[in-house]
Amino acid sequence: MKKETQAAKQAIIDQITADFKGASSVTIVDYRGLTVNETEELRHALYKDGARMKVYKNTYVDRAIDSLGYDDLKKDLVGPNALVFSHDDSIAGPRNVVKFAKMHPNLQIKRGIFDGKIIGVEEVQTIASLPNREGLLSMLLSCLQAPVRGFACAVKAIGEKQEKEAAPSAAPAAPAA
Repeated sequence: MKKETQAAKQAIIDQITADFKGASSVTIVDYRGLTVNETEELRHALYKDGARMKVYKNTYVDRAIDSLGYDDLKKDLVGPNALVFSHDDSIAGPRNVVKFAKMHPNLQIKRGIFDGKIIGVEEVQTIASLPNREGLLSMLLSCLQAPVRGFACAVKAIGEKQEKEAAPSAAPAAPAA
């Protein structure tokens, strides 16, 4: 029986490790004081943006962190914690958590992992203020198009100027008196 229990616990630890490895960002929050409806509201907002919030026992997360090398996170594993995993859009989790925390002060952001580095609350808030992936791609495309657009406008202006100069005068000459 003990081996079965240990195997079940190890499976959970392996799942947590896989969640950490598969996520582009992770945010650790203390959800103490939130109602069930508020927690479900947060989960739904995260789900719509492709992020997931999971609650694990701190001892399991502690063991998963050992294998990942995020030892600095251990001091934050006190009390009820939830882990927000962002997969496709690494900003989705932090953005939703920061937005929700502004409306519900009981939600406390503890730390995060972004691009494989442990970050503090201020960095999580800064990342949350960035535009999403589509917004960043749009900004990049605009920057790439600007020189071409400027060149096209200049060529068009030169062409129009040459057309005006080459066109004969439309007004008839007045007869000499």
